[in-house]
Amino acid sequence: MLVDATVSRSRQKMSVSSPLFAIAERIDRVTSAVGRAAACLTLFVVALQFIVVVLRYAFGLGSIWLSETIVYAHAAMFMLAAAWTLRAGGHVRVDVFYAQASARTKALVDLVGALFLLLPFALALAWLAVPYVARSWAVLERSHETSGLPLVFLLKTLILLFSLLMALQGIAQAIRAAYVLAENRAGER
Repeated sequence: MLVDATVSRSRQKMSVSSPLFAIAERIDRVTSAVGRAAACLTLFVVALQFIVVVLRYAFGLGSIWLSETIVYAHAAMFMLAAAWTLRAGGHVRVDVFYAQASARTKALVDLVGALFLLLPFALALAWLAVPYVARSWAVLERSHETSGLPLVFLLKTLILLFSLLMALQGIAQAIRAAYVLAENRAGER
C-alpha cells in the first residue's frame, strides 16, 4: 500500500472531479464499511467460543449448531475483512526493499502487483467458485451434521464476496498507484 502521506498529497493535487479517483474513493468506502462490520464479528466469535467452552466443560453440554456458528462467523470475519486489511497495508509482504523505496517505486510495485498478481488471482478464484457456490445454492446445502446449521450455501458464498472485495480493492490500489506515477512524471517535466 502506498504511504499515507503520498496518498494524501495525491488527493490534494488531484481534481475532485476525476472519475477514476472518485471510483477508488467509493471502493475504499465500501471496503471500509464491510471490513468494520466484519471486525465486529470478532467480539461475537470470542463470546460464543467462551460460551461453548463453559457449556462443554462446566455442564457437559455440546452443541454442533453453536460450534458451526463459530466457524461461520470466523470465516466471515476473515474473508470479508481481507480487502479492508489490504487497503490499510496490513497484509504480510516482504518489506525489505519496499519500506525504503521512493514513492514512485512503491507506486510501481503496487500497480504491477495489483494488475498482474491480485486481480488475476481474484478473478480466477471467482471463476472457479461460481459453479461451486451455484451448486450449493441450487440445493440450499446444509450441514452434514444432523443438528448443524442449514446455511452451508451462505458460507460458500463468502468465497465469491472475498474475491469481489479483493478485486475491487485491487482496482482502487491500481488507480491510486497510477495517479502517483502520473504525478511523479508530471513533476519531472
